[in-house]
Amino acid sequence: MIDEDGNEALLQRALDGRELGTRGSATRRKLLDATAELLQNEGVRELRVVDIARAVGTSPATYYQYFRDVDEAVIVLAEEVGANHVVPIAELLREDWTVTNGLDQARELVARFFALWDDHHAILRTRNLAAQERDTRFRAIRHRTNRPFLEGFATQVRAHQASGEVVAEISAVAAAAALIALIERMAAFHSELRALGIDRSEVIETTARICFQTVVGNGVIGP
Repeated sequence: MIDEDGNEALLQRALDGRELGTRGSATRRKLLDATAELLQNEGVRELRVVDIARAVGTSPATYYQYFRDVDEAVIVLAEEVGANHVVPIAELLREDWTVTNGLDQARELVARFFALWDDHHAILRTRNLAAQERDTRFRAIRHRTNRPFLEGFATQVRAHQASGEVVAEISAVAAAAALIALIERMAAFHSELRALGIDRSEVIETTARICFQTVVGNGVIGP
């Protein structure tokens, strides 16, 4: 199947293997959207199929035509967030941050990552909590979603190690993992810093500068 942009698209199917038509796809989408909405106030362990079905005016039996349980719907949502939003943000790591205005690139990356979490906080929070609880399905999604950032940051660090601007003792992959963890953590909890008198723009600026300094080392360029 080819989508409207000329790319190969996966067929959507019911659990019994039937290809979904327009109506079935619309029902599946409504169930996913209702799941995402209800996750705003309910943890995935408290959210029930009957609640999701009721939210879209259907029955649990209909829900089970598309998903085996609540977790499966959340997995689909988490996959969608990664597939639809991550690559454009990670593209900001493709160019050497000392050749371009790297600090602006870092600011843009962090700001867009924060916006991603603002828009999909419940889904990403649920994904991370399940991953921390060693649910291998959610761990795999988190790793796939973060891999472009891991590879991009590591490539930047290695380039600046080669030029002598970042010390050789730093592991490029460990540094990349630390930066991903920093950005995720700050994106998830930046609103809690308001109680300390720190606003969103300050958090973004500080996080961006930490990323920039880690990546370029002594090769700092930017205001």
